[in-house]
Amino acid sequence: MTDVLQTPRDFLRYAVSRFRAAKLVHGHGTTSVVDEAAFLILETLHLPVDDINPWLDAKLLAEERKCLHDIIEARITTRKPAAYLLKKTYMHGIPFYVDERVIVPRSYIGDFLVNGMLGSEGEPLVDADNVSTVLDICTGSGCLAILAANFFPDAKIDATDLSAEALDVARINLQDHDLESHITLHQGDLFAPVTGKRYDLILANPPYVAKAETEAFPPEYKAEPLLAHISGEDGLDLTRRIMKEAPNHLTKGGLLICEIGTGRHVIENEFPERELMWLDTELSKGEVFVLRG
Repeated sequence: MTDVLQTPRDFLRYAVSRFRAAKLVHGHGTTSVVDEAAFLILETLHLPVDDINPWLDAKLLAEERKCLHDIIEARITTRKPAAYLLKKTYMHGIPFYVDERVIVPRSYIGDFLVNGMLGSEGEPLVDADNVSTVLDICTGSGCLAILAANFFPDAKIDATDLSAEALDVARINLQDHDLESHITLHQGDLFAPVTGKRYDLILANPPYVAKAETEAFPPEYKAEPLLAHISGEDGLDLTRRIMKEAPNHLTKGGLLICEIGTGRHVIENEFPERELMWLDTELSKGEVFVLRG
């Protein structure tokens, strides 16, 4: 087979055909079969992942062709997300190490951290100069804490997670981004590791999938830690706790930004006294809210 497939163009066509025939599911850093095939090819060849077009007709070495064939087959046979096979993913062009100890990063909150912290109407959500403390709960791989560190370079950042294994992955990313002295990791349940502390900005991307939905997951999503997905019968148990506990950890005028999936109407009905502002992105509507302290 590798004698027939000679160029990245050949492997791209082959991978797309095989992935479609295998009915693979996408959504772990890439949203389409073409994007995922291109990502696998470019990352395996150690080429920039932003555009495959300059490399489509490059001549590949025999060893390179074998590596491409093997990883395409591994994606089909294991049904693991490409990010796990490569031990790498990107958020807004920024690389992160990932493996099966953490969910593959894909938070809508990241859109705001790399686009100037602007609301849906283009208004500033915070005055960056007044943000000196940040907390990222359910940090997982540490991706949001790292994006926050890039936007708030002078802020002290804490990041918490219940999973000790997830924090081991976060430590790898902190080291890779030279942020070990900027971000402090804490193991524990939501706010428990930072009892008594208050923050100008709290970021929360907790698990928000209902139990029944996790039971129907395709293999790609089942490859991720269940702890990073499930949050009670309706997927909102942790969000309810965050709504109740966050005000005790916000400074006056501080901000909570929380991603909750599709549970907007439930949260609004259960917390009618809270004035929530909903943030939309290019790919989401009503899945991220802002609560001011």
